[in-house]
Amino acid sequence: MAFDHLFGLDKPVQKDDVAHLTAAHNDIELSVLCSILEGEGIPYITHDRGVGSVMRILSGDNRYGSDIYVLPEDLERATEVLDAYRNAEPVEEDEDGDWDEDEDEDEEL
Repeated sequence: MAFDHLFGLDKPVQKDDVAHLTAAHNDIELSVLCSILEGEGIPYITHDRGVGSVMRILSGDNRYGSDIYVLPEDLERATEVLDAYRNAEPVEEDEDGDWDEDEDEDEEL
């Protein structure tokens, strides 16, 4: 295409151009992780493992997993963001159906 060079599509991605961030084991996990990266403004690309791309076309699901890659300069920040997500404390509802965080905010006011 005429504008491929503007988006870096005029040459294939080389292994040194990207850094492996993590692997997602199913499409739901992949969607969540990619959404987190998008929310933080971190560009990424995904690559289906094995025949995962074919399986996604035939069955709508990839049971082989997918790898997520980021730019080498974004690897440390992306790792920190995903680690914060994975190590976060779950927020639980109280008896009234309210979230615990809301209670703390009301007390401070």
